[in-house]
Amino acid sequence: MRKKFIISTLAVVFVFLSTSGAGCLNTNQSGVQTKPITLTYWRVYDDKSDFDEIIKSYQALHPNIKIDYRRLRYEEYEYELLNALAEDRGPDILSIHNTWVKKYQSKLAPMPPSTTMVYPETQGSIKKEVVNVKRTLKTISIKDLKDDFVNVVSHDVVIDNEIYGLPLSVDTLAMYYNRDLLNNAGIAKPSPYWNEEFFRSVNKLTRIDSKQGILQSGVALGGSENINRSNDILSALMMQSGATMMTDSGSVMFHVVPENLKDDRRNPGIEALQFYTDFANPTKESYSWNNELPNALDMFVSGNLAIIFDYSYNLETIRQRAPKLNFSVTNFPQIHDQVKNTSTNINFANYWVETVSAKSEHKNEAWDFIKFMTSNEEQVLKYLENTNKPTALKELVSKQSNNDELAVFASQVLTAKSWYKGKNPEAAQEAIKNMIKTIVENPGIEVDDIINTTASRVQQTVR
Repeated sequence: MRKKFIISTLAVVFVFLSTSGAGCLNTNQSGVQTKPITLTYWRVYDDKSDFDEIIKSYQALHPNIKIDYRRLRYEEYEYELLNALAEDRGPDILSIHNTWVKKYQSKLAPMPPSTTMVYPETQGSIKKEVVNVKRTLKTISIKDLKDDFVNVVSHDVVIDNEIYGLPLSVDTLAMYYNRDLLNNAGIAKPSPYWNEEFFRSVNKLTRIDSKQGILQSGVALGGSENINRSNDILSALMMQSGATMMTDSGSVMFHVVPENLKDDRRNPGIEALQFYTDFANPTKESYSWNNELPNALDMFVSGNLAIIFDYSYNLETIRQRAPKLNFSVTNFPQIHDQVKNTSTNINFANYWVETVSAKSEHKNEAWDFIKFMTSNEEQVLKYLENTNKPTALKELVSKQSNNDELAVFASQVLTAKSWYKGKNPEAAQEAIKNMIKTIVENPGIEVDDIINTTASRVQQTVR
């Protein structure tokens, strides 16, 4: 009888183990089961070592989750990403440029209101043991996003009242200048405004030969192909002038006069475009650039360019290429109204956001990891210190103001803006470059016609 009882008991235990999934799932006395999960994560620019500490901290909370990090070259990134997503072999977590969010919307999973995760927890007063417990925690609301992250983020990542990504940092255009060239010209610092002082400085810093060839340039403005981020510089000027780049409904508007400026009888988009291209017009006093010059960054590194506008990511590039170059960085210039004694405070943002593929089988865990690394100040600081990048969190702006290298960039993130360039941002950027080139190569051309044509081309990328 006893033998039959033992056999039947063993049979019951065997059936229970077979049907409960034992053998592929880890469990403990709490009854919460976990299974190994691998989250694949694709990015550009940053190395895996920049995330090692963050991943280690996350895995301490969730030992069953592994992060498989892969870095791709920018030149291959989007091609590889789109192919992988189409073939269902794409990453769970991906990094996309802030101007790509609407373009990728159909391929992304928006952030859920909450995530449910398993945490190991030590329990017991006498006999302590680690047990797994489930916790459901809220993620980030749109209000939280607006309160915690710099303003440009909510503008770019919120679509149809859902959040499609979170950034680790936000970069802004700033003004790099060669101290030695300014000192030799008797200029202490470049003007913080687009004013007469700025024009006089550029004129002093520019050396032109008898054939109108530029031997030394005062500033890299006016060109398209040989000026890094010429699109962004012109966009910043248009925004500062009062132009609306695009409405929330997707209408390109940088070529028309906004309603609030109808009484002024001026077109801010055209004003900014003419201001920019005048630096490449030999008949203008501000002439300091042409399409025959080398790339602006190359000229700055060689010591033949006094002022360049660029992002923080080129700090290290300049140092590596020209370790003895005596240069500094200051804020991007603003427009100053002498009559009202007021100035604009608009800067231009450039950044990447971390998001989740709509095809991921682990959306819950993927979004939990993104929230952990982007909104937890301790984790964000690890990333920012490893990469030397400006913050996207408002709380950390004051902290970075004590960082000599990043203070300028961090001080600008609160007033940074960007704009959506349609589903083909490369085509939109090319259209704007062609607009600049056409005006520079044809000084007498009607600017109104060119800017209207360009706006139509950019609008096509939105449709």
